[in-house]
Amino acid sequence: MTRFTDEDTLAINTIRVLAADTVFKSNSGHPGAPMGCAPMAHLLFSRYMNYNPKNPCWANRDRFVLSNGHACALQYIMLHLTGSPLTMDDLKNFRQLNSKTPGHPESHLTVGIEVTTGPLGQGFSNAVGLAIGEAHMAATFNKPGYELFSNYTFTILGDGCLQEGVASEAASLAGHLQLGKLIALYDDNHISIDGDTEVSFTEDVAKRFEAYGWHVLVVKDGNSDLESIAHAIEEAKKVTDKPTLIKIFTTIGFGSLNQGTEKVHGSPLKADDIVQLKKAFGFNPEEKFVVPQTVYDHYHAKASKGAQLNQEWDALFDRYKAQHPDLGAELHRRLNCELPEGWAKALPQYTPADKPIATRKDSEVVLNKIAEVLPELIVGSADLTGSNLTRWKGAVDFQPEGSNTGNLAGRYIRYGVREHGMSAIMNGLDAYGGLIPVGATFLNFITYAWGAVRLSALSGHRVIYVMTHDSIGLGEDGPTHQPIETMALVRATPNLVDLRPADGNETSGAYLFAISAKKRPSVLSLTRQDLPQLEGSSVEKTLKGGYVLQEVDGADVTLLGTGSEVSLCVDAAKILKDQGIKARIVSFPSVTLFDEQTQEYRASVLVDAIPVVSVEALTTRGWSHYAHESIGIDTFGASGPYKDVYKYFGLVPDVVASKVQKIVTFYKKEGYVPSLVRKYFH
Repeated sequence: MTRFTDEDTLAINTIRVLAADTVFKSNSGHPGAPMGCAPMAHLLFSRYMNYNPKNPCWANRDRFVLSNGHACALQYIMLHLTGSPLTMDDLKNFRQLNSKTPGHPESHLTVGIEVTTGPLGQGFSNAVGLAIGEAHMAATFNKPGYELFSNYTFTILGDGCLQEGVASEAASLAGHLQLGKLIALYDDNHISIDGDTEVSFTEDVAKRFEAYGWHVLVVKDGNSDLESIAHAIEEAKKVTDKPTLIKIFTTIGFGSLNQGTEKVHGSPLKADDIVQLKKAFGFNPEEKFVVPQTVYDHYHAKASKGAQLNQEWDALFDRYKAQHPDLGAELHRRLNCELPEGWAKALPQYTPADKPIATRKDSEVVLNKIAEVLPELIVGSADLTGSNLTRWKGAVDFQPEGSNTGNLAGRYIRYGVREHGMSAIMNGLDAYGGLIPVGATFLNFITYAWGAVRLSALSGHRVIYVMTHDSIGLGEDGPTHQPIETMALVRATPNLVDLRPADGNETSGAYLFAISAKKRPSVLSLTRQDLPQLEGSSVEKTLKGGYVLQEVDGADVTLLGTGSEVSLCVDAAKILKDQGIKARIVSFPSVTLFDEQTQEYRASVLVDAIPVVSVEALTTRGWSHYAHESIGIDTFGASGPYKDVYKYFGLVPDVVASKVQKIVTFYKKEGYVPSLVRKYFH
């Protein structure tokens, strides 16, 4: 093992002092964890990780995730020291508006941040996704003499991460999958916001992870025993059939007068504390934000080695493309986030003569058509494969080699009953590169996964959520499984795209958008019950979010439906026609995409002077932007055969027609219809 010198100690103490200065200047943040984690971070970035700050997207770089994202001053400091485009001024602007150093790491803001972390447990779970990405890409593209993918995924996490359920879900799956290139460094400092963890967290974490199938190591002194930390990392890298958890006992706020207490967890150190800290570590207490040149040189030397490895990898990839031209071209395309030319031609299209089927079945048809055209699709379900219909014919499961249930080149992931873990893992899969993750459960249970779904939207991950059984059409399972409020939550979330298709054409359109959107996650809301293939539906018009399905001259009313209720609007319009009321039909597969159209287009769909009535077997909340009146459900659902449940809630053609007739009569009597376009699109 390489001996450690005073140079290592100086670098570690520089990190600690710089963390204190960074948090103090902002008067906000968490200095304790960066100070306690400085030794392990130093070893990772100076000895064990391969990275190239000049090319932060190098495909075979080692990935680093700071799961305890409140300690982000540590990650920003390491990025600065290693030569990433994060300046000392950026550190001085820590937690300030529009800075590159926000209060928690955000991958879309700061170069070198792999995934957005902060909500505890998410980063650890993302790391599992990153490790799956490496294992799958290696199994798919590596050939003898051409080891293109061989990187490790390192994550630092804390007590809080391990208390969150999402981390348990991800850890369990990682152990099952035998992800040997995943190494987690557990900062066991025994402190959370409430104080010593003895008040709430006393389990044996090592035994828990051993039960998950992890390799577990323990370092008793993470404050100064660099040899033991280094030995543990080296031992972890030797174990190829298990992920490794290194439990490292540290002192939070090491060197502070309040070290080892919650006082250094979420508040800056006092000025006099920083003075004594700098004196103790050999720094001038009158100086702030100081990095000795030898420390820069130390990290830059490692970065230079990473740049050289990057160059060697590029040369290897060039030879690979010559030796394996088809695979080389595919990998080049995928790493550049490009889709195969003409891939969308594989999307099925329908006419009204085609038989009615559930949109979850339409989705299955799509996946069977595009799975081979888009080899980057990596699909899975949270133990609902037979209900979500997400596994295409000929799919191979992603499983450990030799498991007899699949292999690492497989593209279908059995996530188990782990909706939250699945979603967080998919964020990691997208962050790895070259993959488009698709994950499924019932729509109602997307709220189990919401912490990760929200981060999909915030970070701009191309993650596709296939959410079936999307309404009271679920039927007998009843209100515990029937989503009512869920799509309102989806539609209210920035950068998250709602897609509730009405038939096969719109389902194809939903996939067309979701796959093409490189920086946005999508939620496909799909039915359990069969729906007819509609006259006037369109793959392309789905991308508009809302469009006129059936136009009529001299219309008295516009019926606006989504998903399964569009055909209900069509049937209600037939009854209204017999009553002398002309109804135009608008299909509204995506509120989000409709909002992004031009005002002129939106005005052509929501025509002035004609009352608009929305119909959806979900909450009516939110529809006042688009409709004068709304028909829906503002209670929880009910258990029973789905047709009976629809009838019970009045979502059947004759009842809807009766309500619409009264609405039309009301507005005719009023003699005035407020302009939705002017109201909402002013």
